[in-house]
Amino acid sequence: MENTEFGEVLDAVGKLSPDEQETLLVIVRHRLAEQRRKRLLQDIQEATEDFAQGRCDPTTVEDLMKDIHS
Repeated sequence: MENTEFGEVLDAVGKLSPDEQETLLVIVRHRLAEQRRKRLLQDIQEATEDFAQGRCDPTTVEDLMKDIHS
């Protein structure tokens, strides 16, 4: 979204009543949560496919923790 569009949206939100602004926040939060769920589902499906195709290397918890901390 371009900055001018974002500014226009902010201006439009400012014209809403406080109750309408609260409702808008609830709707936006729900939409963001749904997007995160969809992204997570896609990641899980890709990981499952990678595992099924043998594209995953087995590892230990210790090795995984070393990778995380390095």
